[in-house]
Amino acid sequence: MTDIRTSPEELKQLVVNRLTEANLRQSHAEAVADVLVHADQRGVSSHGVLRTEHYVKRLTEGGINPEANYSVEETGPCSAVFDGDDGMGHAITKEAMKKAIEMAKTNGIAMVSVVNSSHCGALSYFVEQAAEENLVGMAMTHTDNIVVPFGAKDPYFGTNPIAYGFPTGKNKPVILDMATSNVAFGKVLHAREAGTEIPDNWGVDKEGRPTTDPHQVSALMPFAGPKGYGMGMMVDVMSGILTGSAFGPGITKMYGDYSKKRKLGHFLIVIDPGMFTDKEEFLTNMDQMIDEIHGMEPAEGFDRVLVPGEPEQLKEEAALRDGVPVTKSVYEYLAD
Repeated sequence: MTDIRTSPEELKQLVVNRLTEANLRQSHAEAVADVLVHADQRGVSSHGVLRTEHYVKRLTEGGINPEANYSVEETGPCSAVFDGDDGMGHAITKEAMKKAIEMAKTNGIAMVSVVNSSHCGALSYFVEQAAEENLVGMAMTHTDNIVVPFGAKDPYFGTNPIAYGFPTGKNKPVILDMATSNVAFGKVLHAREAGTEIPDNWGVDKEGRPTTDPHQVSALMPFAGPKGYGMGMMVDVMSGILTGSAFGPGITKMYGDYSKKRKLGHFLIVIDPGMFTDKEEFLTNMDQMIDEIHGMEPAEGFDRVLVPGEPEQLKEEAALRDGVPVTKSVYEYLAD
């Protein structure tokens, strides 16, 4: 399917227009658009503007509060609970990360749980917020059950992503953002939209058998078998049970129950490296590690050795230079 390339500014405005038409508060719509375009710029189209139509549906049917008023309860010098009032998860998590950064700058470390939220998009955006302030950022969230536990036929956990962001001196931040499934379900949705097959280790059909047809996928597989399964469970404990939110099959479905608030939980951690070592030395050593990895001889079939998040950063550079690629049908929906 043909892609259209457009500027980040135009794409953000198109998203804002659609969301505000659905009565979302302007400032919240701008935050959502920023996170969505961030994902598309990095080549993570599964979490990009493709999702706008879904959010509009939830807004119009009552599943998301368009006039959410956030509140924060500091439960200790380094801990807080951020209540999103059932608003847009992207805007909620952006503000919650700002709070975590503020607390970490004051007390060295911050742990902020987010409650009464909704789908928050690409976690890389939020850990990058911390890394840009020379802080270490971590973010995790749970989703509705779509991933089969290792050895099971039916799904129990969600894709339950986790992300890390590390600041550097002269290099770009190191950003690791990964689902604990082999892929995010949004990539299956993108394959459906684009009319392409998928690898046979992405998902299973309703009988629990691997499939290459994105339309037959009823559940996803955990990455690396029992390892991804274990990580997915840990994320659900931190984002669900620890925050007092739902967990496992108890989480409201993203697709369906559009009038029902999802009340998702997220968990954010921000660390000031200066609490444990000399901060400038930390940044210098991060640069040294990156430079040493870049200097390694690549294996057969590879041109160079990259660090986590670098492939996405290279795509972002290309998008800023050549325009952000968007599937034609998605662009037409936004521009209609």
